[in-house]
Amino acid sequence: MAKQTEKAASSDHNHDDREQQTNLATYAQLAAGMAFFGSGTPTSKLVTDAFPVFLASGLRMVVATAILLPFVFKEREKLKQLERKDWMIVLGIAVIGMFLFSAFMLYGMKQVSGVVGSIVMSTTPAVTALGSFFFLRDRLGWRKSAAIGLAVFGVLILNLGSGQLDGSGGNQLLGMLLIFGAVCSEASYTLLGKVASNHISPVTIAALAAGIAVILFLPFALYQLPSFDLAQTSFTSWIALVWWGAGVLALGSVLWYRGVAKVSGSTAAGFMGVMPVSALVLSYLLLGESFKWIHLVGFAAVLAGVLLISREHAKHH
Repeated sequence: MAKQTEKAASSDHNHDDREQQTNLATYAQLAAGMAFFGSGTPTSKLVTDAFPVFLASGLRMVVATAILLPFVFKEREKLKQLERKDWMIVLGIAVIGMFLFSAFMLYGMKQVSGVVGSIVMSTTPAVTALGSFFFLRDRLGWRKSAAIGLAVFGVLILNLGSGQLDGSGGNQLLGMLLIFGAVCSEASYTLLGKVASNHISPVTIAALAAGIAVILFLPFALYQLPSFDLAQTSFTSWIALVWWGAGVLALGSVLWYRGVAKVSGSTAAGFMGVMPVSALVLSYLLLGESFKWIHLVGFAAVLAGVLLISREHAKHH
């Protein structure tokens, strides 16, 4: 009897160890997914300094589509269940969430530093919450309202301090407005994804939208190609472009959505804060940008908003 009890206890202990390892692996996926998403802003700065906007965006979508294609193949039978409304949503994600997002992002990053771009992009959760209130009739509690206010405050701080902020030599206000256009495009992607079909996974939806975006970018990319010498592009710039497609869009989506499928919404929301931290830290490391206190003030306000939204999400799940 004692041996059986000891054996049962050992079995329970092994089960707990396996469960803990599974949780750690899932948390690592969520953190890595958000870190990959966050790396997109400084990476896009490297890309836009080396490539024409539409050519870079088109190549990015080609890389992402190639990486995500196996997921489409895996769910090919489920594609038959998609209705016309579902395909219209996928088209909307391709046009707004990928085509317009890339154009706004790259043209905006031509005007501002990576740090400023990262902080503006970090307002995405707050803008998504506001869009969800207006278009999906989601409740806007005090936490979400405060998060939106903090996001606005953070961006205003950056704009008011624009004279000392930017070392890129660009038009600070124009750049921030363009990047905010990218924020709105990203928020639209999320909102459209919420009403998309449950027949297929979010990763497959991303793959289909990326494939459509390749077609959208093609004429503009072909127009820019003759005037650009691909052979003169540095190896580092090519790595940045491939990462922007394979790492940020493709692998980031795979890691994030695989992690989300294994945890509660509240747990997933808690990892949202990784994205702005990743974006800011990598802007300093990859771009070698100098630290300014006003960056920290703006970033702290926006990050506080992200954490408030995470807390609000956890409260309702």
